[in-house]
Amino acid sequence: MNREKLLKISTYALLIIWAFFVLFPLYWMVTTSFKPKLDVFLGPKYIPWVDFKPVLQWWRRMFIVEREEVLHPLINSVVIATTSSLFAMLFGTMAAYALTRYRFKFGPLGNKDIIIWIISQRMMPPIVIALALFLMFRVSHLLDTRVGMILIYTAFNLPIAVWVMRNFLSQIPSSIEEAAKIDGASGVQMLFKIVIPLTLPSLAATFLLCFIFAWNEFLFALILTYDTARTMPILISSMHFQRGPQWWDISVLSTIAIAPVVIIALSLQRYLVKGLIPISK
Repeated sequence: MNREKLLKISTYALLIIWAFFVLFPLYWMVTTSFKPKLDVFLGPKYIPWVDFKPVLQWWRRMFIVEREEVLHPLINSVVIATTSSLFAMLFGTMAAYALTRYRFKFGPLGNKDIIIWIISQRMMPPIVIALALFLMFRVSHLLDTRVGMILIYTAFNLPIAVWVMRNFLSQIPSSIEEAAKIDGASGVQMLFKIVIPLTLPSLAATFLLCFIFAWNEFLFALILTYDTARTMPILISSMHFQRGPQWWDISVLSTIAIAPVVIIALSLQRYLVKGLIPISK
């Protein structure tokens, strides 16, 4: 066996092991959502119809008996995550375009300093400003509102959007925009009619990154919501505190919570492959 073949086999073996560690917890979660209560506590039973007989009892309870309790946080998560991601993507793209194509000067500070300042906002632990945000939201009557959560998630996703989009926009030749400028196009027209169509893969990658953060975020949702704007992570955690470790219910809700992210990632797959390549360079 030559060295190249051995290296190839070793690489695939490591990838298979890595995939197992990544996918097995998801498989365990999904199978647990179909297990009878007794089988959940009796030990490792992983193969349906061999180790246990699947039941739909917990799924029926979530979608029929407790439908309103599940549906409302799910809708909140969809609305808040989607809207905040779109806003962050839009404003982040506009800011990245300005920082790429124009030169700003504030005394000794320039474009690079502005970019570092924007990115530094994500370096600060969110818990540091949690109390200040709570007081601001209470005074502004934004506590437990979708608008408030959209604002906070948009603000926290903006540095990611600016950083990612700047990498892509800097690779687009300025000669394309110069030709459009000769034809009389304004800066806004060049951005929305020329630049953005060329950056669809990067927009897809940016949207997905922002969506995943907003969808999974727990701290701000815990502190700034309590009923009306409650999201899926808070609902899942409440299943433990209210009833003890109800692993079957938690597994059903976790499977539901993962589904939108998987669907969006698969839908944008052909864009994501192209959109993430420049980041790795």
